[in-house]
Amino acid sequence: MGEKLLVIDEGTTSTRAMLFALDGTCLGSQSADLTQHYPAPGLVEHDAAEIWERTLSCAKAMVEKADGAERIAAIGITNQRETIVFWDKQTGEPLAPAIAWQDRRTAQMCRDLKEAGHEPTVQARTGLLLDPYFSGSKIGWAMANWPQLKEAGDRLAVGTIDSWLVWKLTANDGRAGVHVTDATNASRTALMGIGSGHWDDGLIDLFDAPRAALPEIVDCAGHYGETTLFGAPIPICGMAGDQQAATIGQACLEPGDTKATFGTGAFVLTQYGAKQPTSHNRLLATIAWQLDGRRAYALEGSVFVAGSLIQWLRDSLKLIATAQETEELARSVQDNAGVYLVPALSGLGAPWWQADARASISGLSFTATRAHVVRAALEAMAHQANDLKTAFAADGADWKALRIDGGMVANDWMAQDLADVLNLAVERPVFAETTALGAAMLAGVGCGLFKDLHAASSMRGKIATFDSAMDDTVRKTRLNGWANAVRSVVAAAG
Repeated sequence: MGEKLLVIDEGTTSTRAMLFALDGTCLGSQSADLTQHYPAPGLVEHDAAEIWERTLSCAKAMVEKADGAERIAAIGITNQRETIVFWDKQTGEPLAPAIAWQDRRTAQMCRDLKEAGHEPTVQARTGLLLDPYFSGSKIGWAMANWPQLKEAGDRLAVGTIDSWLVWKLTANDGRAGVHVTDATNASRTALMGIGSGHWDDGLIDLFDAPRAALPEIVDCAGHYGETTLFGAPIPICGMAGDQQAATIGQACLEPGDTKATFGTGAFVLTQYGAKQPTSHNRLLATIAWQLDGRRAYALEGSVFVAGSLIQWLRDSLKLIATAQETEELARSVQDNAGVYLVPALSGLGAPWWQADARASISGLSFTATRAHVVRAALEAMAHQANDLKTAFAADGADWKALRIDGGMVANDWMAQDLADVLNLAVERPVFAETTALGAAMLAGVGCGLFKDLHAASSMRGKIATFDSAMDDTVRKTRLNGWANAVRSVVAAAG
């Protein structure tokens, strides 16, 4: 057995492969951008074939970096959650566009189900709310609107991105692919019973999902199959949705440990242990991981727009040329000059859950400059995090510290602003790509290189800490201004 771990980290705007040593050292990384398609307002799609082709290319580069497949002990997979793929089991080709997690086409369907009184049942069975974010309504919409899916009959396969990648990796040498999904990804479909770990027939009927097309639900570590696409067999031994993988990569293994990932969106998970949580403040109960059939749970707050806001400032508004400029611009002004940016570009997530909310920039005056708008965009990260902290505390899961990761947190100004506004210590690992690291840890456990996740957590490495240094009056002024801005957005959404 080799002693290197290959990770596929398939995100929303890019896919990458990374190679890890057992001490957590990243030995190499290869990435490729992914195209997001916007066929109409509120609709977001991917080409699943493009995802596979670019992922495979990146993985091949890392196998070469490892000096061959025989040097790799196992593959771990982590992925954008809730995005759903439809493909033909015989040809292995997509039958329709992949509907992305950001897609809002089922907003009316979710409202209708909510008005019909189904949300309490959905929340009790899944830990989730009725929102277009989750996969179940996307599947139901696709089955009703894309006739080729029903025409496929028993050839139809439906799954999240992890399922799609495992199928493509294992469908070689004339064999059919392995059709599985891990418990964390399954828990985000709104089709799985969070307490049972199995598909729920009542939920499948509610969303009109095709039961026979769904994958088998498996643990987050184990032996799912092997791929022979790289010259020698490599077992696939770890899987988790990106936020759960980051939770593991941040070593949030004890109840109360909390991490926040600032990627395309922002996602906070607080480890809850073996007890299934119930939120009374519109947070989500989710599975942190499942090993040996036993589930660990987490409370989650999901913010739909984080890094994608900076991308929007760059690509659509042309206010910046690179994301790196945002730190310098934020530091160039003393404060936000009363400017607040509520980034509801694809609705508002937790704790508001307003699918129809639209973004706003408020408080503009002649004193406002480009720097103030950019600073307001960065400040929105801490403001949204504080809204979540308030909700977590009301659910009995207040944060003692916050472990941060994701592409945005390389910005020192933003990391310090989080500590200031939240008024607590913020920890940032030196190696910030903890999503991939968590997948590597799971793969290491799954192939037997580590006894358990606690042993694998030695891969995490060193951290830097940011402590709060903001005056209470300044903090209160900031948060009051944000509260007024976000209330206006929520009220306008009705």
